[in-house]
Amino acid sequence: MFQIHCLNPISRVGLDEFTENYRITEGEQEADGILVRSASMHDKELPERLLAVARAGAGTNNIPLDQCAQKGIVVFNTPGANANGVKELVIAGMLLAARDVVGGIRWVESAKEDPAIAKTAEKEKKNFAGTELAGKKLGIIGLGAIGVKVANAARHLGMEVYGYDPYISVDAAWNLSRDVKHVLNVDEIYSTCDYITVHVPLMDSTKHMVGAEAISKMKEGVVLLNFARDLLVDEEEVLKALESGRIRRYVSDFPNPVTAGKKGCIVIPHLGASTEESEDNCAKMAVLQLMDYLENGNIVNSVNYPSCDMGVCSQAGRVAICHTNTANMITKFTGCFGENNINITDMMNKSRGEVAYTMLDVESPATDEIIEKLRSIEGVFRVRLVK
Repeated sequence: MFQIHCLNPISRVGLDEFTENYRITEGEQEADGILVRSASMHDKELPERLLAVARAGAGTNNIPLDQCAQKGIVVFNTPGANANGVKELVIAGMLLAARDVVGGIRWVESAKEDPAIAKTAEKEKKNFAGTELAGKKLGIIGLGAIGVKVANAARHLGMEVYGYDPYISVDAAWNLSRDVKHVLNVDEIYSTCDYITVHVPLMDSTKHMVGAEAISKMKEGVVLLNFARDLLVDEEEVLKALESGRIRRYVSDFPNPVTAGKKGCIVIPHLGASTEESEDNCAKMAVLQLMDYLENGNIVNSVNYPSCDMGVCSQAGRVAICHTNTANMITKFTGCFGENNINITDMMNKSRGEVAYTMLDVESPATDEIIEKLRSIEGVFRVRLVK
């Protein structure tokens, strides 16, 4: 019986995927797996028995990834599960920036007592006039699951779309409209596009990637959208650019004291993935990945360990090992089984940076003695007897 603890409310659609071999527990320290959305885990004491954390969403900056890796705790996320919800809000953000819909709505609310409001509106509406999206140039930085959907939707709206992503995946490339212009230098987007939207993960290398230098290269009157992570954009520099007119509107899904209520900023209360469908999709994907790892040892969509999938074990036993990515580890692992005359029928080893993951299927069940020998090898974080 696997114990699962939820740090946030998780959609029932996802929780219903658990079989009778799983129990939702209120006790965090007795959990084999944790499901989380936005709750911060950085100050938490990770349970000794914890095997995996599944984030029902894409971003994992609320999880101590390196600490988890060193403890042999695999962290999953759900890339693409909320992509459609975010895409739709990005399109809405462009429309709100193109036409002063928000200002117009506020005027109507302020004039609600005017008996001649319809007639007055005809005089006032010129104050809220805007432009259309069709024919405008949209630059998309990052062509992952969300970026591709935004690109394709924008093409259907009649926009001229430029995409920049030096690491675009094969799947993303296949799904991207052939009409999207793939640029090799992000500066081309800065200098060319009327609208720019950012869809890259937050890392040390991408923090404040849209700062003073990038903004200085942008067209006068550009609209900048950020529905990825707030720290990707240096918002203090954005405020300066709004004041000078370099940026016409800044649309963000991340409220904070820097931009909230500031002139030229349209700030949305982090609604990108806040749809029933997105929450259901993320929860279901997170649960299924967690179950596959706990039951079979397979890793799909981990952010701190490599992908590794050997399907369902058909042999007598399966052992999974989280360890450092150093030389001679495989020889040591196989030696433990060879010394006990246990034949290894299948094996997979994958690495990711400084960590690695190995699965071995064996003809005879692994003994406690073998498991302890494996655990004693220097550089081994965790050994699991999966079957």
